[in-house]
Amino acid sequence: MNSVNVVVTGATKGIGRAIAERFHREGANLILCSRKEEDLIKMKEELSSDRPNQSIHIMPCDVSDPDQVKAFGQFALDATGAVDVLVNNAGVFFPGELLAEEEGVLQTMIDTNLYSAYHLTRVIGPEMKKQGSGHIFNMCSVASLMAYPNGGSYSISKFALLGFSKVLREELKAHHVKVTSIMPGATWSNSWAGVDLPPERLMNSEDIADAVWGAYALGPSAVVEDIVIRPQLGDL
Repeated sequence: MNSVNVVVTGATKGIGRAIAERFHREGANLILCSRKEEDLIKMKEELSSDRPNQSIHIMPCDVSDPDQVKAFGQFALDATGAVDVLVNNAGVFFPGELLAEEEGVLQTMIDTNLYSAYHLTRVIGPEMKKQGSGHIFNMCSVASLMAYPNGGSYSISKFALLGFSKVLREELKAHHVKVTSIMPGATWSNSWAGVDLPPERLMNSEDIADAVWGAYALGPSAVVEDIVIRPQLGDL
């Protein structure tokens, strides 16, 4: 699998890191971004020590900035020549109620959770169409399926991302480019740091990564359109 090139946004923590590590373990080359360059450098060093023959390209990127997102997309294409897998993972969550949250919260989450995927896919997606292959994963949420208390603008942004995925699926299926929406429930990450809950109450990031890998590993005539995965004990 050394020829497979995988782009992951928000790659240094949580689900994004677990997905990047899972593909790297399977032999993929990686093109990664996150906000902090030092986190990217550390991650590249750690992964390269285990598999020095696989390439890892890194670029710091604030995905809420369209120009930075577009530059990262071009960086990925220039570094690899062809992107086989795009994981639009980066996102942000601020709890709150629509009528009480601070001004600008919705815009921030739309910019980060929706427009980042939109702009990056518009750079990489056309190249996938040309090559007649590829797989795009969009990190939605169970909040894409149902509103919940204190979900506010986050849920709006994730509903929109799921709609974006559905449109992409229709546009790209004839070009043999797969599109999968991932809708995880509560998953251990920095967002849950310090929460007093038993370990089994939330999912591990590695479980999400395994589900993504399983969807990717199917043959060319099948696609998993939606992955809904929740803690066994239910949503929080």
